[in-house]
Amino acid sequence: MGMRQRLLHGAIRQFHNPTGPGGHVVGWIMGRRSSNVQRSRWAVELLDIQPTDRVIELGCGPGVAIAALASQASQGLVVGVDHSEVMIRQASRRNAAAIRAGRVRLIHAPVEHMELIDGPFDVAVAVNTIGFWPEPEVRLREIGQILRTGGRIALVSQPRCPGATAATSAAAAEELEALLREAGFTVVQRETLDLDPPAECVLAVR
Repeated sequence: MGMRQRLLHGAIRQFHNPTGPGGHVVGWIMGRRSSNVQRSRWAVELLDIQPTDRVIELGCGPGVAIAALASQASQGLVVGVDHSEVMIRQASRRNAAAIRAGRVRLIHAPVEHMELIDGPFDVAVAVNTIGFWPEPEVRLREIGQILRTGGRIALVSQPRCPGATAATSAAAAEELEALLREAGFTVVQRETLDLDPPAECVLAVR
């Protein structure tokens, strides 16, 4: 493997699991890239969060969506879970006031350790992370177990592979719909955000 390929693989690994100084740079990019911020806030808007909702984000990254969720669930609780300690630290800084007020709680854990998380929740959201989950259908079933009956889930995908197009995004959305149905959810809505490539959001209920 040449130097360029090693650098590329290293960068991909950092976006998957940010660690060390490189992870801090990745978190900075993720928290400030306009498409990332727009995508996260769009997902929150689609979920129609209520003031008393209990919300969980799987793969919260540097906490952009957490901040948007907390501004809506002003009398509820927002829980962010991420397997990267670097991301949890950045999310903690971005949401420090809400954490002090007891409205945001952050958990350093991989998504396959759902037993660490106390439900029930009204809403679950995952933005561009489900592709990294081991056995995503199993993980979605576990999420369903901590959602209230009628609880809402939003899965967002914006493919980042080289050459991704609108067709790539549409195929990813269809895969998300199939996974949700297999995990026992009822798909109720699919929305598209005009980015390059487009972001797709699939909303379902338990």
